[in-house]
Amino acid sequence: MAIIVNLDVMMAKRKMSLNELSENVDITLSNLSILKTGKAKAIRFSTLEAICEALDCQPGDILEYKSE
Repeated sequence: MAIIVNLDVMMAKRKMSLNELSENVDITLSNLSILKTGKAKAIRFSTLEAICEALDCQPGDILEYKSE
C-alpha cells in the first residue's frame, strides 16, 4: 500500500492510548485499530478531523504517501 498510516507514532508522541483516543474521537476500538494497522480502505474527513483535533496534529502527520 502506498499510503502509510502513522497513527501509532502520533499517539506515542502525545502519550495517548488507543482507548483514550477512541473515547475522545467517539470511534469504536475495532475501527480505530483497523485504521492504526493500515488495513482501512477509506477514512471520512470528519473522522480524520476529529483524530487531528484529539492529537493536536495535521493530517500529514498521520497519513504519508510512499511510492511503491
